[in-house]
Amino acid sequence: MTELNATSAALLGLLHEGPKTGGQLVAAATERFGGFFSVTRSQVYRELPALTDAGLLRLGKQGPRSSQQYAITAAGKRAFKSWLNTEPGPDNVRSPLILRLVHSGSLTPKQRAALVDSARVQYAAKLDEARNAAKATTDPYEKAAADFAVAHNRAVIKLLDAIPE
Repeated sequence: MTELNATSAALLGLLHEGPKTGGQLVAAATERFGGFFSVTRSQVYRELPALTDAGLLRLGKQGPRSSQQYAITAAGKRAFKSWLNTEPGPDNVRSPLILRLVHSGSLTPKQRAALVDSARVQYAAKLDEARNAAKATTDPYEKAAADFAVAHNRAVIKLLDAIPE
């Protein structure tokens, strides 16, 4: 593995905190990054063997129900630090909701209202979670990211409010 992708880097960053199983990594990623970076279960389970094969992770304890812990190696820590020090490149928003909203003129008013109402409920819940995360952290870097998640969720709600009925 010559270059880390963002998902691999996210996993290595989480494993700095100690060994975790794939399921624990999915949960931790959702909790820590869910407001601005999605990590799916399939991505996690695809990346873990590749990171292990590259010597960036080692297998840890075998857990219940055949769950496997992974631990970061010294090489994994170096690779993560190197990734942190590289230019991130452009950010790309990939939002199925916004794509649907762009084309929502093709929906009936009732269908469009259902889409907007459903999204508003989801984003209101995400906004509450982001606010709680921002209040709960004392780490200034996590706080900055949590504040971004608050602003992002507010922006999506503002977008939803701008969709004509």
